[in-house]
Amino acid sequence: MSDLPPLREVIRRHGLSASKALGQNFLFDAQLLARIAAVPGNLSGQEVFEVGPGPGGLTRALLQAGARVTAVERDRRCIPALIELGEAFPGQLTLIEGDALAVDAPALFAGTPHIASNLPYNVGTALTVGWLSADWRPWWASLTLMFQREVAERIVAAPGTEHYGRLAVLAQWRSHARIAMPVHRSAFTPPPKVMSAVVHIVPADEPSGVRFKVLETLTAAAFGQRRKMLRQSLKSVAGAVEAADSLGIDPTRRAETVSVEEFVALARALS
Repeated sequence: MSDLPPLREVIRRHGLSASKALGQNFLFDAQLLARIAAVPGNLSGQEVFEVGPGPGGLTRALLQAGARVTAVERDRRCIPALIELGEAFPGQLTLIEGDALAVDAPALFAGTPHIASNLPYNVGTALTVGWLSADWRPWWASLTLMFQREVAERIVAAPGTEHYGRLAVLAQWRSHARIAMPVHRSAFTPPPKVMSAVVHIVPADEPSGVRFKVLETLTAAAFGQRRKMLRQSLKSVAGAVEAADSLGIDPTRRAETVSVEEFVALARALS
């Protein structure tokens, strides 16, 4: 790592700049990147999946931590810089040029990789929902992901707070989610308009007797009309209002007050 040229020099030499269309914002702070790479724990010899490495800032830190990284990058301008990085860490970096939304990521790994990424803002939520919707236990060991601060707060939100919604239930019903660290907008080049945060998610045991599709349907209905009482918002889900009443969930409540555990119990009753 110490023998590598500074990342700013790599970017200058390859004529790179962050693409707004691709949701790119580059991180140069080596200490910050090392802290992010340390969030999953000891990565020595571990497989890591990275989406949107760009010029390779986080990739450097992951490789330095001893990880074997498989990175998917759709911006071909960044490929030469990433190839150089792979040459500096022989056998540790596998590079795939393509769209992460179209890549069959589980098929890339024999084991259970960690996922670590400074996610492109324009696809971050879609990718995360896909990973959280995977069969359980999932194909990944943990998620260490950079989001806009508001999205991070939606993932870890508690009932009764302004950010609590479908994403919180999806993230928390069978995994543990926390904000590992805030990241100031000034850490990026170019600086985004909003603050960011790194979220760490690890799988937990899946509650028994619950079908994911039922939970998904329930939360879509409940939060799709979040200002309405449950007796109105859940009318479109057959038996949901009656099940809520039988479980002691007051149908005059609104979705934002219903805990993850209550949504799970309701989904179990309907499963």
